[in-house]
Amino acid sequence: MKRLLIIIALQVITAATFAQCAICTKTASQMGEDAGKGFNFGVIYLAAMPFAIIGYIAFRWWKSDNQA
Repeated sequence: MKRLLIIIALQVITAATFAQCAICTKTASQMGEDAGKGFNFGVIYLAAMPFAIIGYIAFRWWKSDNQA
């Protein structure tokens, strides 16, 4: 349980960094501040769903291995 809380805390902290590739950074800077913030949110939103799906699958797999 402690490991899970640490992983969640690290994910929350890293989500605030808005790391992007060079092309996305250049596009966001050309769009202006308000549109750039929306673009940053969109990138994070699109990246979060695959991680959530993989995390769910990994959790179910881990849970089924621990029950046996």
